[in-house]
Amino acid sequence: MLVLVAPGQGAQTPGFLTPWLDLPGVEDRLRALSAAIDLDLVHYGTNADADEIRDTAIAQPLLVAAGIVSATALGDVSPGAVAGHSVGEITAAAFAGVLDETAALTLVRGRGLAMAEAAAVTATGMSALLGGDPEVTVPHLEKLGLTPANVNGAGQIVAAGTLEQLAALNEDKPEGVRKVVPLKVAGAFHTHHMAPAVETLAKAAADLTPADPKVTYVSNKDGKAVATGAEVLERLVGQVANPVRWDLCMETFKELGATAIIEVCPGGTLVGLAKRALPGVKTLALKTPDDLDAARALAAEFGIA
Repeated sequence: MLVLVAPGQGAQTPGFLTPWLDLPGVEDRLRALSAAIDLDLVHYGTNADADEIRDTAIAQPLLVAAGIVSATALGDVSPGAVAGHSVGEITAAAFAGVLDETAALTLVRGRGLAMAEAAAVTATGMSALLGGDPEVTVPHLEKLGLTPANVNGAGQIVAAGTLEQLAALNEDKPEGVRKVVPLKVAGAFHTHHMAPAVETLAKAAADLTPADPKVTYVSNKDGKAVATGAEVLERLVGQVANPVRWDLCMETFKELGATAIIEVCPGGTLVGLAKRALPGVKTLALKTPDDLDAARALAAEFGIA
């Protein structure tokens, strides 16, 4: 069984959409989406520098648009399940037919703006902890006032909090943690610092009419499969202030019988986690159009055409 997954914020790099514009129709599609949300996705995906696309209000719609474009380029292949990490859940909602692409971009544009506004209140950030035992790491983070905002499995937890709390973490790492890596994000996402964004996003979501998922939709709130569009949308709203449990998503993939995982553009992070947590499952990161032939072959072997 094929699982299609979408990465979260921090996966973007300068110019990552440039090669995709060579595919027929991609630039026109991106310009139409840009007009719908009043944001030049083509510019930010091709010419903007790292600081520009680090802006939450820009990074989030850019990632969702990239995921939709790259998945469409795969062709008429249906996965057995879909999931997304953080903002990637909106991309996954588009894959599953819960939201059409314009609704998905409209929602993520509002999400990015609301989270950027919430992040501006206090100087906050996120750092990935590599190695260690969650039973040791999580209490240590809480002792420092930090939140385990992403429990990613495969020996990785992402801590979020104020810059002062993250500085203290650098000086006082949990036992067994090999390395603390600051992430390219502009706030403490999936923590109480994002609470103001929840209310804003709830108002935006009230204008949308979600459909029920056409394929199994795995929520990163708890790794559960969600059956109705209304619940998917409700979880997308609350998710911005609650931890991401990607470890539980991967457990669900295993229970569902996943044999292959394709991570849409700009892929890499989730495939890396899957290689360590799901040995034997074939993986592919769809980074550029050069990866499309291999991705189509994998989808033909394990997907539902």
